[in-house]
Amino acid sequence: MPLFLCLSLSLRHSMAVFYNTDELRDFNNAVITIGTFDGVHLGHHAILQQVVSHAQELNGESIVLTFEPHPRKLLFPDQPVKIITPLQEKIDLITQAGINHVFVAPFTKEFAALSAEAYIQDFLVKHLHPKGIVIGYDHQFGHDRAGNINLLQAYENEGGFKVYEIPAKQIEDAAISSTKIRNALTVGHVADAANMLGRHYSLKGTVIAGAKIGRQLGYPTANISPADAEQIVPQNGVYAIQAIVAHNIYKGMMNIGIRPTVSNELTLHIEAHLFDFDKDIYDSEIEIIFIERLRDEQRFPSLDALKEQLGQDAINAKGALAIL
Repeated sequence: MPLFLCLSLSLRHSMAVFYNTDELRDFNNAVITIGTFDGVHLGHHAILQQVVSHAQELNGESIVLTFEPHPRKLLFPDQPVKIITPLQEKIDLITQAGINHVFVAPFTKEFAALSAEAYIQDFLVKHLHPKGIVIGYDHQFGHDRAGNINLLQAYENEGGFKVYEIPAKQIEDAAISSTKIRNALTVGHVADAANMLGRHYSLKGTVIAGAKIGRQLGYPTANISPADAEQIVPQNGVYAIQAIVAHNIYKGMMNIGIRPTVSNELTLHIEAHLFDFDKDIYDSEIEIIFIERLRDEQRFPSLDALKEQLGQDAINAKGALAIL
């Protein structure tokens, strides 16, 4: 079972999210860290707790500086980025970890062109006035990634801040975890992803009209259009899930795939059947929480054979969900 974190929010400072430098205010003894934090997984939590701890030592405010869009999208447009956590979910998870504020800096060509020195002086110091910067030994920044922790340390006296180096193992664990989580989701290993995330992976979307084939088989489904086209959709297959609709939690099963038994199209469909549920939720927002992968998607010789398998899938899904 994944380790679920119950981390208290700091009540000393009201939380705020900033999206450009004009919105920033004067912070009290700001301690900052910088990164994409995609997934906000257990490796990231260890880093965030260091930021919170150093801020508490200074009776100050903790801040995460992150970027939108993902820097790789601008710097490597030919290499599509599939993300673990859409921006709002990332912000929510960071603040739930006890961080006071999140600054989502626009990552533009002009920003990417800043020299490392200008990044420190004209961006970090000018706008955030940090008293502490928690950073990894391998962090690079500025044009051509010319800046590093040594350059930051060289500006400590002039900038009025102290650099706190994150141990190499923590940085490596965080980097490896993001990659491992993406890889796990890509092959459908949602339970493995949950163990690294510290929570079950989830996908938000809108319920749209479908072909109603599931209803004909006795297993009506909610067809889902993902809210963020760049978020990872787990590998095709059948899953035991939970679904959140209008703040209520339901148990169910989901098929992700091309529905080979009923269609020759190659269009990806994301369909959830919720147990003991009979409500019209078209156009409603839904969040799917992936608990366990049950099987591969497969083609059946007939609709009767498919219906029989769906019955077995429901039994297996309820078994997987029984402990929740």
